[in-house]
Amino acid sequence: MLRNVQARNRVVISPMCQYSAQDGHVSDWHLVHLGKFAQGGAGVVFVEATAVAATGRITHGDTGIWDDGHVSSLRRIASFVKDQGAVPAIQLAHAGRKASMARPWYGNGPLTPDDLARGDAAWRIVAPTETPLGEGWIAPRALKKGDLEVLLNAYRQAARRAHAAGFDIVEIHAAHGYLLHTFLSPISNARSDEYGGSLENRMRFPLEVVRAVREAWPQDKPLFFRCSSIDDVEGGWSLEDTISLSKELKQKGVDVVDCSSGGILGSATAATKTTLPRVPGFQLPFSERVRKETGLKTMAVGLILDARQAEEALQGGRADLIAIGREALYDPNWPLHAARELGVDAEYARWPQQYGWWLTRRESALKKAGVRR
Repeated sequence: MLRNVQARNRVVISPMCQYSAQDGHVSDWHLVHLGKFAQGGAGVVFVEATAVAATGRITHGDTGIWDDGHVSSLRRIASFVKDQGAVPAIQLAHAGRKASMARPWYGNGPLTPDDLARGDAAWRIVAPTETPLGEGWIAPRALKKGDLEVLLNAYRQAARRAHAAGFDIVEIHAAHGYLLHTFLSPISNARSDEYGGSLENRMRFPLEVVRAVREAWPQDKPLFFRCSSIDDVEGGWSLEDTISLSKELKQKGVDVVDCSSGGILGSATAATKTTLPRVPGFQLPFSERVRKETGLKTMAVGLILDARQAEEALQGGRADLIAIGREALYDPNWPLHAARELGVDAEYARWPQQYGWWLTRRESALKKAGVRR
């Protein structure tokens, strides 16, 4: 139970961009993509990073929530997810200097003439400073104080629309080199005003966003915050910084910190050189420390592959929620299979009735045939 929202289990389907929206509008692809995870037994199902402003999209294919016209199709998804027994959730995002880039399967980098030929033209982007992500990337316009007020209102309106669409959880995306992360990290924030320099100043705008969303979001619904626990780059954002930030988030009404890592340099989905070994559960130490040192609930994500690994993390106090991403793409029924692996659903009672009825009879036939599974 988080505030007044009850999930049937602690498995969360992590936001995973599909880069398949049209002018921000979700389609049947998104309905089926997310709906099968709700059918698959997850407790919470997140819609992907959803832009609070058209210029805050990563690609032309990103989902959006910057206009009231986006609400009806999102409501269809939230309603179906809820009808299948899961909690519908949505991640609010702004890509910052990683906006206006190519879809992953078209290069996952700066837009090219080939993208323009496909109709994906570049647009002006914004960031804390004018420093681009790297050579060949678009140089952003540095945000002024008036711009920050416009963005705060965009987040407020996005939260209002998320509630109107029927979502029960919102998450603020402040990880992976996107806008709010670039305010937090000393790698990307070289501002000389009250929004740059000291840790307190670099946290200022992300915390203002939290305050704006929390005020616009119903008090009986939980608010999540995704951060990169470390930049994994020398001189970058550290775990100690994340703990300091999390203490502030707790004071401002955040219920869960979603502990990811990296992404300050290079695209969020590309393989980049890092010092943190990508082994199963590699980000669990981050969620464990944040949880123990702040008293906030945490969500662990990153190469959590099987049920016993997830259960051990929960029972060991390393996280309160387990987020599954690409493993769910491989197996949309991961939560249902996890329940059987842990011995709590031998009779397929947790499966949709339309499936469970058939599977119990299949099980009986297999036993009679002497087949062990």
